[in-house]
Amino acid sequence: MPAADASLDPTATARLTHADGSPIRALVVDDEPSLADLVSMALRYEGWEVRTALTGQDALQHGREFAPDVVVLDIMLPDIDGLEVLRRMRTDGRDVPVLFLTAKDSVDDRVVGLTAGGDDYVTKPFSLEELVARLRGLIRRSAMVISERPDPELHVGDLVLNEESYEVRRGETEVELTATEFELLRYLMRNPRRVLSKAQILDRVWSYDFGGRSSIVEIYISYLRKKIDTLGPPMIHTVRGVGYLIKPAAG
Repeated sequence: MPAADASLDPTATARLTHADGSPIRALVVDDEPSLADLVSMALRYEGWEVRTALTGQDALQHGREFAPDVVVLDIMLPDIDGLEVLRRMRTDGRDVPVLFLTAKDSVDDRVVGLTAGGDDYVTKPFSLEELVARLRGLIRRSAMVISERPDPELHVGDLVLNEESYEVRRGETEVELTATEFELLRYLMRNPRRVLSKAQILDRVWSYDFGGRSSIVEIYISYLRKKIDTLGPPMIHTVRGVGYLIKPAAG
């Protein structure tokens, strides 16, 4: 069983809150009560408000009533699995960051979870320190964290990304992105005309690799292309054998 340690001391790192100072809301979904309680305890130690659910149906109900800022979601649940829970959440229009928590430990399972719309993945047994760090990373990449950059807007051609409001638009058209899509686009736009390798993107956007499995980068690049390059001349380009770059559209 994971054990809390000094690294979870909220005085060791700055607490994350909403802009108005209210606590982050986390929903922990796992059919093992002891594990759900342990994770909840660690997150409450961070100063977060936490609710737990032991089934997929309970998770969906809490998602509607509690409106969490982040979800820890077990894939294997007794009624409907975590992938279906996430699909229904996304169908309901909730783009809350989701971290999958499961006993499965293959690269393929990780990719399945993330391509289903999840934002991160931790396998059991796990370290509470790692889990909390991953969740803090997801929160920082979400719209709850206000950038301290003097100019919050990034511009590449007619594409604009606002790091404070988390709004993206191409020309006059607003583009809706998930938290991971936003972070990937931000990384590309902070490095315009620079080719970024899959390894660099994995390290920056997901903060870890997939045992050499880089297809997740290709999948998320394709997501961005469907949302951005369909609005005008292509801006996201593949340099075969090297990586990807973004640059103003030609013409």
